[in-house]
Amino acid sequence: MNETLRADRAANRGYVKSRFVLRWFRSCQRWRDDAGLLARCAYLVTAAGYKLVTEWILGIELPPSTRIGAGLRLRHGIGIVVNPATVIGRGVMLRHGVTLGNRRTADDCPVIEDDVELGVGAVVIGAVTIGKGARIGPHAVVTRDVPPGAVVYSPRPEVREHAAVRGGRS
Repeated sequence: MNETLRADRAANRGYVKSRFVLRWFRSCQRWRDDAGLLARCAYLVTAAGYKLVTEWILGIELPPSTRIGAGLRLRHGIGIVVNPATVIGRGVMLRHGVTLGNRRTADDCPVIEDDVELGVGAVVIGAVTIGKGARIGPHAVVTRDVPPGAVVYSPRPEVREHAAVRGGRS
């Protein structure tokens, strides 16, 4: 666990809020994984405070039951929503507005492999795998597997001019 905390801390150098959230997240995970009455009580208190502050105040839904590798990078952290059944590898970057969630059942969630970067507002839905080192662009919506090292761009906006605007006449 100390190695994971060090990796999270190093990955979020200069991001005090991210370090704060991840430290608390890892603490919840530690108490959750321990057996015994004391650990269970500590988990309930720690997780309740974590949920209150991170979800209700900071707008970061990152449940302690989510399996996340060391070195998670949170950038800005506002509006991040992660389903607890999602699996996230080492060295992954989540920017604000990212959603990782289910599609049809409670546990058909994404697997995000190591060193993946998800852009602002990216959405990954369903039982898909995002391959190692892939880059998901801002506002991209991913519903199928992405191979390692691939880049997914957001949809190209379609702009249509109205005839009255184009010609200046009605």
